[in-house]
Amino acid sequence: MFGPDKCGATNKVHFILKHKNPKSGEYVEHHLKYPPSVPSDKLTHVYTAILKPDNEVRILIDGEEKKKANFLSADDFEPPLIPAKTIPDPDDKKPEDWDERAKIPDPNAVKPDDWDEDAPMEIEDEEAVKPEGWLDDEPEEIDDPEATKPEDWDDEEDGEWEAPKIDNPKCETAPGCGEWKRPMKMNPAYKGKWSAPLIDNPNYKGIWKPQEIPNPDYFELDKPDFEPIAAVGIEIWTMQDGILFDNILIAKNDKVAESYRETTWKPKYEVEKEKQKAEDESTDSDGLSGVQKKVFDVLYKVADIPFLSEYKLQILVS
Repeated sequence: MFGPDKCGATNKVHFILKHKNPKSGEYVEHHLKYPPSVPSDKLTHVYTAILKPDNEVRILIDGEEKKKANFLSADDFEPPLIPAKTIPDPDDKKPEDWDERAKIPDPNAVKPDDWDEDAPMEIEDEEAVKPEGWLDDEPEEIDDPEATKPEDWDDEEDGEWEAPKIDNPKCETAPGCGEWKRPMKMNPAYKGKWSAPLIDNPNYKGIWKPQEIPNPDYFELDKPDFEPIAAVGIEIWTMQDGILFDNILIAKNDKVAESYRETTWKPKYEVEKEKQKAEDESTDSDGLSGVQKKVFDVLYKVADIPFLSEYKLQILVS
C-alpha cells in the first residue's frame, strides 16, 4: 500500500507491505517508519516508490527523494521483516519471593516524640490587626435601590420578588466590610503525616523479566519474498471533493518513471504553479496585506479538516 494519507492529525505518505512468514505461514503487515509528509498545497503531486534489488526502498515526491530505507532493517519497518531471534518465554513466571522494590521504608526508624501529625497546615495570624476604618456593620452587597418589581411578576407563580444585589458603595472606599476575621498563615509546627525514611532494599533483585527463548517463527532473509503484482486498487476514505488520481505506472526501470513524470506531470504542475501565483498576486492587489493573506490561508486549511466540512461555508464567510 503506497500513497498519501492526510486526515486530521494524520499526515504521511504510506508505504505498507504484507510479507509471508515462511515458518508460520502468516502474512504480517509491515509499516515504513517515519514516512514523509504530504504537501500542504492544492497542486497536483506525483508520488514514487522505488524498490531496488539491494533491498533499498526510496520514496520520492515530485521527483525529490524524501525517504530512503532498507527492507531488512529493523530501524526502518515496524514490525521488522526479520523477526527477533529470541522472544520472552510466555510460560515463564515471576517467583513469588522476587522483590522489585529498590527502596523500602527503614524498619528501624521511629517517629520523633515532637512530631505532631494532627497539627494543621494553616493557623490564624494572631499578630494581625483589623484595619482602621473597617465597616463591621456594613454588608458587602446590598439590594439595588433602583430596582423595581416587574409589572408582570406573579408572586404565586414566580415566588416572592427580591431586588437584585449590587456591591455596597460604602465598601468601595473602606478597607473592608462585614465581620472581620484574622487571615490564615502557614503553621510553623506543621509537619504532616510521618513516614519512615527510605533505605536500600537488601532483597532487591531488579525488575523481573521472563527469560528469552528461541523464536519459533524466526527466519533469515536475503531479500523480501514479494508476490507478483496481480492488480492495482485505489483505497479512498474522504469527506472532501476535488481529489483526483491519475496515471498509475508500474515499471522495472525508475528511468521510465522519471521520463513519464517529466513529460506528463511536470508541464501540468508548472501551469498550476503559475496559475496559483497569478491568483495570489491578484488577491494581494485587492488590498489584502501579507498578514491578512496568511490568516485566510489558515482559514482555508481549517475549513478543509474533514470533521469541519459541514461548517466550511460558515468558516470562510466569517
